[in-house]
Amino acid sequence: MRGREARPEMQRAEVRVLCQCRSGATHEDAAKIMRDAMQDFSTQRRNMVDSQLRPNDITDYRILTAMGEVPREAFVSASLRPIAYMDKELVVRERLGALPERAMLSPMTFAQLVQFADVQPSDLVLDVGCGTGYSVAVLARLAESVLGLEGDDALAERASKEIAEHGADTAAIVSGDLTAGCPEQGPFDVIVLEGRVPDIAAIAADTGWRDQLKEGGRLVTVVGAQAMGEAVRFVRRGDALLRTSGFDATAPLLPGFEKPAVFSF
Repeated sequence: MRGREARPEMQRAEVRVLCQCRSGATHEDAAKIMRDAMQDFSTQRRNMVDSQLRPNDITDYRILTAMGEVPREAFVSASLRPIAYMDKELVVRERLGALPERAMLSPMTFAQLVQFADVQPSDLVLDVGCGTGYSVAVLARLAESVLGLEGDDALAERASKEIAEHGADTAAIVSGDLTAGCPEQGPFDVIVLEGRVPDIAAIAADTGWRDQLKEGGRLVTVVGAQAMGEAVRFVRRGDALLRTSGFDATAPLLPGFEKPAVFSF
């Protein structure tokens, strides 16, 4: 059976351990190097919570705890791990021909959006555009069960692997059209769109999204034609989706939700 691949921070630590051992360092010295390598990201996670989330009104202790536990660095490429806890979006897939670049939300925007959704321990959550699975891993610590929907098969495969490695036992990943949601697995208490949609009508006028929400269910996303938009929450009341505006937020465009081109003659 093939073992798990060593993570880059562990690989660097192991090289240092080997060099130290060759130079006559003790096993205690080697063990300290390994511990320090892992503690560095742990410290960055605590700093993210204390300097980015708490000062920006993230008051739900469950979100603070979850984001202080899930290793964000494990869900990005090795080259981005040193900046995994900066308050910025991180690319999880480069542009591939006609396929646009994909990025995960910044920690602050993600935390604000999840708090806006008011995820409860008994909730069934649909996470749309889950990328490599970081958002699913966090949400799985807040809800009863989470379904991550991803349109890119390669990202979906990696997301499945990562959530399994990081204890998201109540979560699963499926591949499919992001704009269709996952009606066969609904209705959901919460739907989180992990990105920006340029037109509010794409959600408000689509009965498919409404029907995937339970009565009182919440759908949250960022809406805006440009990178800077506004967080919006829809709550299902009967056949209607009631809209509440939230906070200003920057978010990458979610594939498939682009406005159709308008031609003038």
